[in-house]
Amino acid sequence: MGKLGKKARKFARKKLQSVQGMKRKKNSFFKRKAPSHKNLGTTEDSELLEKPTIGQLGGIANDEVILNNFLDTSSDEDTDELVEDSSDSDGFLSEDSECPYISDKEDENIFGDKCDHSALVEQNKQLAAEIEQHKKKLERLLKKDPKFSEYLVKQKALLEKSRREENSSDEEEGLHSPVEDTIEGKNEGKPLSSSTVDVWCWMVLEQPKGPALRNLLNSFHAACQYGIKTSGVSSQKVSSREAFSKIVTFVLLEADGIFCQFLGLSSPSNKEGSLNFRNKSEWETLRPLVKCYLRSSLILLNQVTDREILIFALTRLRSSLKFFSDFPSLAGRLTKISVHLWVSGDEKLSLASFMILRDISSNLSSDWLDACLKKMYKAFLRHCKFVEPDNLKHIKFLVDSIVEVYTLDIQRSYPNVQSSVQQLANVLKQAIKTKKKEDLKKISCWQYILCTNLWVEFISCNARNHNLQQVLFMLINVIRGISHLFPGPRYVPLRLKCVQMLNRLSLSCGVFIPVACMVFDCLEQKTSGSTGTRTKSVKLSSLLKVPKHLLKSEAFQEECVLSVIEILSAHFSQWNHHVSFPDLATIPLILLKKFHDKATSESLRRPVKRLIDQVERNIEFVGKKRDEVTFSPNDQASVEAFLQLERGANTPFAQYYASISKNSHSRTMIGV
Repeated sequence: MGKLGKKARKFARKKLQSVQGMKRKKNSFFKRKAPSHKNLGTTEDSELLEKPTIGQLGGIANDEVILNNFLDTSSDEDTDELVEDSSDSDGFLSEDSECPYISDKEDENIFGDKCDHSALVEQNKQLAAEIEQHKKKLERLLKKDPKFSEYLVKQKALLEKSRREENSSDEEEGLHSPVEDTIEGKNEGKPLSSSTVDVWCWMVLEQPKGPALRNLLNSFHAACQYGIKTSGVSSQKVSSREAFSKIVTFVLLEADGIFCQFLGLSSPSNKEGSLNFRNKSEWETLRPLVKCYLRSSLILLNQVTDREILIFALTRLRSSLKFFSDFPSLAGRLTKISVHLWVSGDEKLSLASFMILRDISSNLSSDWLDACLKKMYKAFLRHCKFVEPDNLKHIKFLVDSIVEVYTLDIQRSYPNVQSSVQQLANVLKQAIKTKKKEDLKKISCWQYILCTNLWVEFISCNARNHNLQQVLFMLINVIRGISHLFPGPRYVPLRLKCVQMLNRLSLSCGVFIPVACMVFDCLEQKTSGSTGTRTKSVKLSSLLKVPKHLLKSEAFQEECVLSVIEILSAHFSQWNHHVSFPDLATIPLILLKKFHDKATSESLRRPVKRLIDQVERNIEFVGKKRDEVTFSPNDQASVEAFLQLERGANTPFAQYYASISKNSHSRTMIGV
């Protein structure tokens, strides 16, 4: 590169001098004062002092990365929290050097390749005898030398105090006692053999308060963390499938019973005793062990994908829910994991998860009830975006589960129900006002319909025992608005679902809702325009909008007629003994006869004719009984007592409705 010209050098002196000065100021800003000779660190420390950190140079960029990571990891919230909790401290308890440790080589030399169960039991007895002999020697030594006895007592007290302070602190710093460090240095890198697990399990059963319990919980924690990269250093490594199975099975089966025995709880299921365990003096010593067990179990639930292991772990954790009351963060993680498994779709796994959620809502504080209500409702909305014939049964289970949890405390759950129904009404008002395509799609989707059906089930289960009139009438208006917003043959399944929900509310609340006019809209289509082609049976239960190629098919028309007959039969069956039955059935009967005359297919005419005959017979029966009464229509008590004796009898119309329900062709409109 050639030399700069005169003008270039002049420009550099005048213009670039400030740039150089700024660079010098920036460099001097990041420099640190040289450390004194006494506190002089290593070369790595001096390099760290001289070089600026990434956060100093790129604060804005770093904030953007954090924001993006937060948005991207919303689905992995549970995993991140569990890993974060284990990174604060490794989660391992301080161990006792008295516990035997059998390596793989020793195990091979003692038992051989073909060892049986009897040899294992014999070896356990030998180890127990050696431990007893060692203890007897120590006892004799203590009797001979009283000063040595006082020294051991002081050292043991100091060691126990350091363990309690180290493990009971909620803000663990990952520090270890000198004894723990020596144990980790001794056993670090050694795989945990199956024989060692057998010995520890036997020692725990023989002496629940002995030192083997800490070692076993540490091995359980290591087994649950298998496959997770953590900063903690484990003194044990579970490399054998057999050892992993023995550790997980034994700890999950026996841990809760051992803790209850330690606390003196006679019955683990005793609610009064479980609420007072924190007042016991033994809880301070036991608390670190319980926390290790619960946290390890949550890590196991978050990592394992095997269905049987998950069900087994959830079942065993259910008996330990009382201990979660002292660990709010762990209780929150258990709630999140249980909600995720509850909506997973597997029948047995969902049931086991729901039992956890129900016990959390009922046995822990009322704040956990609110948390379960919100999390279950949001998970249900996320899960019910799409409906197929195969998952209708699971959606029915989810609805029943939410209704059961909301029913635990109506006073606390009612504001949530009222708020949700009000939101449904607001969305419907917006759609009716604008008639925009985007707003209409919010109504004619499975999330909106299933959410509406959820609150229908809730009101149907609790309307008799609680005052839910405000939400009831609001929900009736919402359902009627949905039905009138989507006319036409393509939305027949949606309107039929609305009518069935109204029938459900009318039956459970004892309120008359005129649904006949809504039902007959589904029959006002040109049946004579049928193509005559036979297609596969149409399942209206998994449809909200019928495809165009099925509109004129014979199967779809037959399914519509049979569904209408079933819904009308349910409506008439509810009021077939009421004094006003002849009046409320007059107009539907006229419309049925009109449809019967226009229908050309004999498969459609036959069931309609049967319904007409049954309704006419019931009108005649009620009319004769009504002519014999002397009370006024304003006499409400007499009206309610009309045909009271005949309501429990097996009348002809009751027999007809039973046969219709048994041989239903509509299959279930909304999975109810």
